[in-house]
Amino acid sequence: MNLTIPEPGPSTIKNVCGSVKCVVVLISGRPVVIRPYLKTIDALVAAWLPGTEGQGVTDVLFGDYGFTGKLARTWFNSVDQLPMNVGDTHYDPLYPFGFGLTTKPRKNL
Repeated sequence: MNLTIPEPGPSTIKNVCGSVKCVVVLISGRPVVIRPYLKTIDALVAAWLPGTEGQGVTDVLFGDYGFTGKLARTWFNSVDQLPMNVGDTHYDPLYPFGFGLTTKPRKNL
């Protein structure tokens, strides 16, 4: 029913990312409102719901493995755009379906 990041998330983003370079790891089962925070954060990782495989998230954050992945859902600019699907007349997402990146690992394993 609510697609905003609950507290203490916004306060933490403001306090930490406003002071030092930071990576926000978002653990959510769906896209949520992130536009208000994008100017404050240096990087965003949509970890979705890693469950018991949370170590996989730390492996890429610490450079043991490269990032790979593409969005399986369109990430909206605002909730007013919902529902939003590829091919819609007014398709104008924050991040389109399939957006993502691939990086090389920092270390050789």
